[in-house]
Amino acid sequence: MLKFTLRRILQMIPTLFVVALLIFVIFSVVPGSFATALFSDGRTNADPQLIERLNREFGLDRPLLERFTTYIWDLARFDLGTSFRTRLPVLDMLGERMLPSLKLAIAAMVFAVVIGVPLGFMAALRPGSLFDSVTMIGAVSGLSLPQFWLGLLLMMLFALQLNWLPSFGYGDGSIRNLILPAMALGVTPLALLARTTRAGVLDVINSDFIRTAHAKGMSESAVVRRHVARNALVLIVTTVGLQFGSLIGQAVVIEKLFAWPGIGSLLVDSVAIRDIPVVQGAILVIVLWFLVINTAVDLLYAAIDPRIKQE
Repeated sequence: MLKFTLRRILQMIPTLFVVALLIFVIFSVVPGSFATALFSDGRTNADPQLIERLNREFGLDRPLLERFTTYIWDLARFDLGTSFRTRLPVLDMLGERMLPSLKLAIAAMVFAVVIGVPLGFMAALRPGSLFDSVTMIGAVSGLSLPQFWLGLLLMMLFALQLNWLPSFGYGDGSIRNLILPAMALGVTPLALLARTTRAGVLDVINSDFIRTAHAKGMSESAVVRRHVARNALVLIVTTVGLQFGSLIGQAVVIEKLFAWPGIGSLLVDSVAIRDIPVVQGAILVIVLWFLVINTAVDLLYAAIDPRIKQE
C-alpha cells in the first residue's frame, strides 16, 4: 500500500510541471502587462518610461528563458512569488482565500451527496416508475441550468422575496452566508450523482450474482445492503471524487456572483489587472487540489478493492 501511495504521489510532479509550463507560456505571450493594465482605464495617460520602469521592477523585461528558470526554481522552493498589486507573498494571499473556498466546496459536495445519491439509489430500485421519471427529469434539468442563472434565482427567492438568507458576502463565515452559494454550486454535481448512482445501481441489479442471491432466498433488503450498495460504491466514489476535485475550479463564477472571498474570485480579479504571479499561483493551487483529490480517490479504490493495487 505504501508503494502504491508513493507511486501516485510521484505521478503528480510531472503533471504540475507541465501545468506550470503551460501557465507561464500562455501569460508570457498574452498581450499587455500589469503596468499597461494599470493605466488602461482611459483616464490616465501612461508615461512609457513609467511602464518601462515598472516592467523592469517586476522582472518582465528579462529574457523568457531566464524568467521561466527563475519561476521553476522558485516553485521548487514553494515560493509562488510576490503580487504585483499588493506586494504581498502570493502564498499568503492564497492561504487567506483557501478556507472560504474549502468551506464552499465541502458544503456544496455534502449537499450534492446527501440528496443526489439517495435519489439515484431509490430511482434505480423503481425503474420506470413515476419517481424514477421525475428524478431523471430533475437531474437533466440540474445539469442544464447555468450556475450563475440558478444563483440569481436563489438570491431572488430566498434573499429578496422571502428574506430568509443574506444575498451575498462572506459575513462572519456562518452557515447562513454559506447556504445559497453552496446550493448554486452543488446542483450540478447533485444532478450528476443522481444519474450516475442510478446507472451504477441498475448495472449491479442486473448482474448474475444478484439473481443468484435472490434464487438462494436472500431477502431484498439484504441483497441491496450486502451486494448492490457495495458494488455500486466504486462508481459513486469515482463521481464524488472527480466532482469534489473540480469544485474549487467550478466555483469561480459562484464566488464572483455571491462576493465570496475564495480563490476563484481572487483569480478573476487578478486576471483583470494582469497580476500574473497571483494568477499563476491560483491556477496551480486549483490543479493541485484536483490532483490531490484524485490521488485520495485512487487510494480509496485500493481500500475498497485490493485488486486495484496490483494494476
